[in-house]
Amino acid sequence: MNPTDKIFVAGHAGMVGSAIVRALKNGGYGNLCLRSHKELDLTNQAQTEAFFNSEKPDVAVIAAAKVGGIYANNTFPAEFIEINLAIALNTIRAAYKAGVKRLLYLGSTCIYPRMAPQPIPESALLTSELEKTNEAYAIAKIAGLKLCEYFRKQYGVCYHSGMPTNLYGPGDNYHEKNSHVLPALIRRFHEAAQANLPEVVLWGTGAPLREFLHVDDLADACVHLLKMDNPPDLVNLGSGEEVSIRELAEIVAETVGFKGKVVQDTSKPDGTPRKLCDTSLLRSLGWKPKYSIRDGVKQTYKCFLEEKSSGKIRL
Repeated sequence: MNPTDKIFVAGHAGMVGSAIVRALKNGGYGNLCLRSHKELDLTNQAQTEAFFNSEKPDVAVIAAAKVGGIYANNTFPAEFIEINLAIALNTIRAAYKAGVKRLLYLGSTCIYPRMAPQPIPESALLTSELEKTNEAYAIAKIAGLKLCEYFRKQYGVCYHSGMPTNLYGPGDNYHEKNSHVLPALIRRFHEAAQANLPEVVLWGTGAPLREFLHVDDLADACVHLLKMDNPPDLVNLGSGEEVSIRELAEIVAETVGFKGKVVQDTSKPDGTPRKLCDTSLLRSLGWKPKYSIRDGVKQTYKCFLEEKSSGKIRL
């Protein structure tokens, strides 16, 4: 990838896409080709092919997706598989037809089996059954990464994939019911601190371990991969570090200035005890994250307050 290359970032308005745009601009890559969902519907084959044929980007980064939590995935599986399959097939095929030589496709570590070994290596893919609650999304993402792998194998184009772990950072979703664990904790402890509540109750024992990656670190990893002449077909994108839900809650409480108690409701379920991806391949390629979880939460809370103040927060 060269500084003069025209780069298309699909999904540039989302948390991941906007972080990739920031990283590219900071790295001197200013020739960006961006389209909103209203301007370009990537689930529409004709629109997608017309866009690629007219713009002819040198590089494409596919960060567009239909995403959601467990409830949404479980309730609308047909939408999750249909929309994400369409985005993957339309963008990858249209890019190839238009002569795009470089494409990075982003998925999620939910592509791995429910009972994958810990930490989860890339080789665990398709070795056993998926987690049922997000199976539809995972299958679509697996199809996308396999499209890249097979287009690369058959046609010689450098189409490759990255699978991020749990992400957080600027532009996150703080919805009361549909947000992921870290933004949900930031909102709950912020509101508790504002109301001077005596305690915040967390589900479960707080013992489960989770891995988190700041979205700006993810974007930096993506740019790192795009600069490589011969990147692997598939790379886990993670921090390689774990934190318990209890410790995470305490970090958030301290960051937002909550002075009350953190109480565990052990009658509620814990969920998966551990979910960590093996990042040894990524680190062997010369990349490592800049943000610790503590520094990342601090920066994210600052962005939360700015987004809330400006009215641009996703609630």
